[in-house]
Amino acid sequence: MKKLHTFGLATAMLLATVSMAEAQVKRSGGGTGPNGGSWSSSGSGSCTKGAGCSSQGSYSYTSPAGKTKTANRKSNSSCSGGSCTRASTWSR
Repeated sequence: MKKLHTFGLATAMLLATVSMAEAQVKRSGGGTGPNGGSWSSSGSGSCTKGAGCSSQGSYSYTSPAGKTKTANRKSNSSCSGGSCTRASTWSR
């Protein structure tokens, strides 16, 4: 019985370590402006502790006249030796 308890505790500690080492986020939003234009935004990303992050987003705006403009973004960052670098790419 004692061996089973020890194995369960070690497994729980391993799972806690994995979940604290990585983080994920998702977001979305939108609205209507005072002149009838509307916008929407969504994005997601994840980070690995000490290694860096990646994210992507989509943005859209529709004017009161019905013209729509969109933009997409992808970003990556990497960390090493206590400093991080980030690169982003935008497309329409």
